[in-house]
Order: sequence, then C-alpha cells, then structure tokens
Amino acid sequence: MSKAQNNQLQLILPITAVHKSLKFCYFIIAFCLLGCADNSSKKTTEEKVTTEINEETERVETKPQTILCFGDSITAGYGLDDSQDAFPGVLQKKIDTLNLNYTVVNSGLSGETTAGGKSRINWVMNQAVEIFILELGANDGLRGVPLSETRLNLQTIIDVVKSKSPETKIILAGMELPPNMGQDYTSEFRQLFVDIAAQNSLAFIPFILKDVGGIAELNQNDGIHPTVEGHKIVANTVWNTLQPML
Repeated sequence: MSKAQNNQLQLILPITAVHKSLKFCYFIIAFCLLGCADNSSKKTTEEKVTTEINEETERVETKPQTILCFGDSITAGYGLDDSQDAFPGVLQKKIDTLNLNYTVVNSGLSGETTAGGKSRINWVMNQAVEIFILELGANDGLRGVPLSETRLNLQTIIDVVKSKSPETKIILAGMELPPNMGQDYTSEFRQLFVDIAAQNSLAFIPFILKDVGGIAELNQNDGIHPTVEGHKIVANTVWNTLQPML
C-alpha cells in the first residue's frame, strides 16, 4: 500500500468512528425521548384515572340518604290539597333548611293496615334506606283486629327491614284509640307499641298524634285526620326523635 493510500485510510477510520458515535448518541437520545414520552403518557393516564375515581367518590358521598315514612293515611296526608303538607313533606322542608343530605320518601297509603304493610314491605325495601319510620296500626284498632295479629304483622315488617338492611335505623310511631273502643282494648293497644319498641330496641314515638288527636281545630271534619296545621305539629313530634339520628 502506498503512503498516500495509507494516509487516506487513516482519515477514513476516524470519520467512520465519529459516524458510529453519532449514531449511538442519536439512539440514546431517541431512547430517552421515547422513555420520557412513555412516562408522560403513563403519568397522564394515572392522573386521569385518579381524577375519575375522585369524581365518582364525590358523587357517591353526595348522594342523598333516604328516610322512608311507611304508614297509613296519617303519613299519606289524607284529605290535604297538597300531599307535601303531610308530615313527611314538612320533615323534608326542615331538612332542606338545615342543608342536610337526606330525601324523605312518603310511602303512606290511606286505609293501610298492618297486614297490608306486611304484604308490600319486601317491595318497598328494594332500595337503600337510612332511616325507616313505621307508622301503622290505627286502622287495625279502628276495625277491632285482634291485637295478637297486629303485633305479629308489625314484628314481621320490622324483621324484613332488619334482614334486608341491617344498618337501617327504625323509628316506631305509637298510636292510641278513642275510648269508645273499650278500656281494655285501648290500653292493650297502646301498650303493644311500647312492648314492640322495647323488644326490638327501636327509637320510639309514644303517640304520633300528640297534641293533635282529639283537638277539633287541628283535625279535618272527620275528627281523625290532621289539617295542615295539625301535620306541622305531627312533624315536630317526629322531628324530636328523628333529628338526633341525622
């Protein structure tokens, strides 16, 4: 090999080495850029998932809890022009005023007996219920239904609520009958609610029509169903037991 060719080869070798070095550098840079892109994409995905989880959690936490009023015409608001004037509607207004996160559901049915309540309780409890207010029995008493039957029906309703939703808090509303039903029957009827509440460790309202029952100006012409003003008093009576549970 001539001296000139040798010199040319010596020049080519460094250039080739430089080219290889440059290619390696390009490869490293490209690899780093891809890594950064992957990390950035991964970070963005993680942030998106975290945001979605937080938003879903917030929606779950802000969903109103249910207070279910399960009863007869007293709960339903029989004879009122607007059912929202019945005591469940008045309770909702109190709750809204205090910005509490609860929805009051009126599941009252005029003429309902404890037997009727027992037949529909499974269907009614196909929803999440935080507090269950049980107001039944008056129609049993007015019809002279045997107290053993009324007691059994009420206990069955309570058992269904507890089995379907063990965390649900239950409030039992007591009722009293007019004296013309006989002293023994009216006394035993009143005591029936006291016993059931004690046996099941329930929050208890001794007489839901306290300060309303028997007062003409607070009842409609039938002398049984409260007026709008009467329902406000009923709501206050229920509220005294309900409010500490909220």
